[in-house]
Amino acid sequence: MIRSQPKNESESVQVDLTPLLDIIFIVMVFLMLSANIKLQSLEVDLPTTDTSAMQVVDNKAVTINILAAEPRWAIDGETLPDWTAFQEQLIKMVQEKPDTEWIIAADKTSDVQYMVKLLGFLQQHNIQATQLLIEEEK
Repeated sequence: MIRSQPKNESESVQVDLTPLLDIIFIVMVFLMLSANIKLQSLEVDLPTTDTSAMQVVDNKAVTINILAAEPRWAIDGETLPDWTAFQEQLIKMVQEKPDTEWIIAADKTSDVQYMVKLLGFLQQHNIQATQLLIEEEK
C-alpha cells in the first residue's frame, strides 16, 4: 500500500509568481522593441467654410496679405518689395499701435512656406493674429 507522508503544518502552499512576472516583462519588452510603427501622411485639402459669418471690421484692424507672386507681402493693400521691408513696416506699425488687431489674408495659390514664415515671425514678436480670412464655399 502506498502511504503519503504526513503534511507538515508549518509548510503552506503558495504559488511563486516571480518567474511568471519575469516572462511577462520579457515578452512585453520584446513586443515593444519589435513593433514597427510607420508614420503615415495623408494628402489633405484645406478646408473652406460653407457658412457665411459676416463680421464688422473696425478701423483698428490691419490686414496682412500674402500674395501668390512677387512682391509677396502687403499690409493693408500696400505692397512691400521684400521680406525685410515687410518686417520693418510691421514692427513699426506694432510699436505705433500696440492694440491693433491683425487679419491674415493669403492667396490660396501662394506657397505654404510664406504662411509658415509669417506665423513664425508673428509668434517670435508676440503679435497676435486674430483672424485668418477664408473664402466662402459656393
